Amino acid sequence: MVSMTRFRWCRQQFTKMLVLPALLFVPALQMALSTNAAEISGPAPDFTLKSAQHGNLRLQEYRGQVVLLNFWASWCGPCRKEMPALQDLYKKYEKFGFVVLAVSVDEDTSAADEFMGTVEVDFPYLYDTESKVSELYAVEAMPTTVVIDRDGQRRFLHKGYQPGFEEKYRKNVKQLIRE
Repeated sequence: MVSMTRFRWCRQQFTKMLVLPALLFVPALQMALSTNAAEISGPAPDFTLKSAQHGNLRLQEYRGQVVLLNFWASWCGPCRKEMPALQDLYKKYEKFGFVVLAVSVDEDTSAADEFMGTVEVDFPYLYDTESKVSELYAVEAMPTTVVIDRDGQRRFLHKGYQPGFEEKYRKNVKQLIRE
């Protein structure tokens, strides 16, 4: 039988080993997530992908508009939470020459269709079943969002999603619409 003193000592050691590193890790994680946005430059690589609603779509067709290119997956929890916020952003700014292109990286298009059947979106969603476009854009996190200006230049990159990130997207979009 373990004495109460020994039990308390073990519990303290356990706390030191697990809780303290976790307390140090959480602020570092929050800082990393809060700095998920970056200004970038360079031409947005052109691509053509099959769309669920509109046949094949080519990025080049949207030249002259501000494009929010969002890479997502049906299995990604943050992607699922983000989609309604993207719809709100799209509805607010589409009349100013803004479009959202949601690129599913699911290998199975039915998984993407099943999820999109549960949310109401008016913008096109596309299938990147072989991850070729994801590779072109060096997608490392789900979701990844690239904001492209009217001249087809990549301007902003956002990795991951937490509630509130849509405010960053809004600021990016407003800036590019005004240019």
